[in-house]
Amino acid sequence: MGERRIVVAMSGGVDSSVVAGLLKAEGHTLIGVTLQLRPCDDRMSSRSCCSMDAINQARAVAGALDIPHYVLDCRAEFEAKVLLPAWAEYQAGRTPSPCLHCNREIKFGMLLAYAQRLGADCIASGHYARLLHDPQPRLMRGLDRQKDQSYFLSALEPDALGHLLLPLGGFTKAQVRDMAREMKLPTAERHESQDACLVYEGLSFPESLRQRYGTDQQSGNFVDVSGRALGPHKGLHQYTIGQRRGLGVALGQPAYVVRLEADKGSVVLSTDSADLLSGGLRASGVHWYADPPTRCEVQIRSRHQACEASITHLGAGEVLVNFNTPQSAVTPGQALAFYEGDRVLGGGWIGEALLG
Repeated sequence: MGERRIVVAMSGGVDSSVVAGLLKAEGHTLIGVTLQLRPCDDRMSSRSCCSMDAINQARAVAGALDIPHYVLDCRAEFEAKVLLPAWAEYQAGRTPSPCLHCNREIKFGMLLAYAQRLGADCIASGHYARLLHDPQPRLMRGLDRQKDQSYFLSALEPDALGHLLLPLGGFTKAQVRDMAREMKLPTAERHESQDACLVYEGLSFPESLRQRYGTDQQSGNFVDVSGRALGPHKGLHQYTIGQRRGLGVALGQPAYVVRLEADKGSVVLSTDSADLLSGGLRASGVHWYADPPTRCEVQIRSRHQACEASITHLGAGEVLVNFNTPQSAVTPGQALAFYEGDRVLGGGWIGEALLG
């Protein structure tokens, strides 16, 4: 590609720093932008990608590369479009995917609009995924499958792909570290960003949200699959389907969360892992980057091995997914991504698990 005016999303970490270094070496006109997603509170973890420390690190890299750097205040939008909806999901007995909502609404929504106001035609990110333009954009898994982040980009609007660059998709993390050292970037040895943009130290994300919004814990009981009470739990938001650690209830053998019943405030447990299996799911908010398939692979969480499934299109962005082989811990509220080999075909949101 020829010389372009590009906004680089700079988190203050090594990945986005190397992106800026690579594009600078190619001769592009760059503008570094760091998103401020929350207030700089000393209770917050400094490992977050949006802390003041991260802003200072990004500014140092921009200075080293001699490119302008700006901070885009997204605090109000982040609260309205990511944090409050996430808390509403927890209260409804669902497990949200805040990072994917943030990517869609803030990192590649607000940032793209800001980039265009600055006269840039695209934004570049340090995600480990590939984006091929031939000529229509095709979102692909990163070559380093241990670092692949294509699932986290699967919620992006189709139009956004045409304005996105992902320079790291063909590299491993080790290679990126080496490049940062060769470029003598200030972030070469910086630790990984934790993608925890509202976590009080020592607390989980949902408990941080509860304390932020000052709401009472949704009390209730652990129950078995027959509905028998097993004792009180610590708040519905503290649990997710498939969880087996930190339950605080002794059943004599390992137990799993198999269902959350918000209307009753119940966390349903089972000692039989087969109770976690689902034959499929119903999804909503589905969008496609390619022709809608009738068969493909489906990934239902970030660490899930994509599985083969048939797709029934219901209209209005809704589909039924029937797995070839039952899958464990299908979790309402989580994102799902559709694949054909390494290519991301589309994405959506899990509405409910289907039995069988």
